[in-house]
Amino acid sequence: MADSGHSGRILLVDDEAAILRTFRYCLEDQGYEVAGASSAAQAEALLQRQVFDLCFLDLRLGDDNGLDLLAQMRVQAPWMRVVIVTAHSAVDTAVDAMQAGAADYLVKPCSPEQLRLAAAKQLEVRQLAARLEALEDQVRQPGAHLDSRSPALMAVLETARQVAGTDANILILGESGTGKGELARAIHGWSKRAKKACVTINCPSLTAELMESELFGHSRGAFTGASESTLGRVNQADGGSLFLDEIGDFPLPLQPKLLRFIQDKEYERVGDPVTRRADVRILAATNLDLEQMVGEGRFREDLLYRLNVITLTLPPLRERSEDVLELAEGFLARFVREYARPVHGFSDAAREALQGYAWPGNIRELRNVIERASIICNAELIEPEHLGLGEPVESGAPRIGAALSLEQLEKAHITAVLATSETLDQAARTLGIDASTLYRKRKQFGL
Repeated sequence: MADSGHSGRILLVDDEAAILRTFRYCLEDQGYEVAGASSAAQAEALLQRQVFDLCFLDLRLGDDNGLDLLAQMRVQAPWMRVVIVTAHSAVDTAVDAMQAGAADYLVKPCSPEQLRLAAAKQLEVRQLAARLEALEDQVRQPGAHLDSRSPALMAVLETARQVAGTDANILILGESGTGKGELARAIHGWSKRAKKACVTINCPSLTAELMESELFGHSRGAFTGASESTLGRVNQADGGSLFLDEIGDFPLPLQPKLLRFIQDKEYERVGDPVTRRADVRILAATNLDLEQMVGEGRFREDLLYRLNVITLTLPPLRERSEDVLELAEGFLARFVREYARPVHGFSDAAREALQGYAWPGNIRELRNVIERASIICNAELIEPEHLGLGEPVESGAPRIGAALSLEQLEKAHITAVLATSETLDQAARTLGIDASTLYRKRKQFGL
């Protein structure tokens, strides 16, 4: 049975009007959105205008060849599940269709219950695939645990829980590595949209052209290499949440289209003039000063107003000293299991070193330090030398104007940038140097 909160969009293709009518009534009674086509041309026209999750396709369509239409569907809407509907005499053809990409087949005449069960099964598979992609995205981008004894973070989490139940757009601010992505996914999990996907787009990783296609999808032939139509992340997040990670790097030329989508929930796929709608809650995060970027003309002011209906600012790890050891122990337990290491814990000296370090790279740096220590330590307890933190630094970075050489200052700055960057290319961009120069600097300073 269809859950009213998980209504699917179904396309029926059959040249018999009575079959179309019967199937439509049966499926609409279950809460599905249903469209019908009596020919291949009508089906292709509907696929151009709408996104469907499932199609019931009769292979005998008068003068049209159902197998040819199936092949076209696999290109035009590769995400759509297709169930073949056929007569007893054409079961062999249905098997051929499944080899060509169909998901299942029904033999006519079929009962209303058989039709409903087939629809529910295929739509469940479609939803599970979307959920699996969201879960894989979380595994690829692990964040900080949100349990905390820090008053500063507890206050942020309390506010986050309060606003999670609304559909208000939320902007999450904080230094790199503070767990902004983890908080965004937690907000989605606390919301009424939790049963739908939380889809992430990493804004710095794409050009404006690729970002538009990734965000809104594209139609076949929209640009060189577009051999298939794609849904886009907005469609994948329909009914759920869209997390725009590092929104400060969102391409300026594309910001008007993002603004329009946030305001009207409407968009067009690249190469397709048809206007579509998606019910999506926007979560965004950045470590940049967006107001300063607005003043510099690098970010639209009206887009900023739309994004920061609610603003949450995560404190850096140096302001959460109460949580350092607990986080470290959690990471250690994970990596000891993952790498089958003999380590059982930290020595007293190592615990002091962890507490005394300023963590300029925040939780991401802490995680990386513990992972490295768990790998190189062959004893039961991790010692300070396994951590490689150096001497404790009170402020987390050398003070400008202190009695330091330029070389010491440069080394400290490069170290901090490396700790807060996910890749060396990103660190090089932040520093304003090319990757080969950064490689030489790392070698020079022994980083």
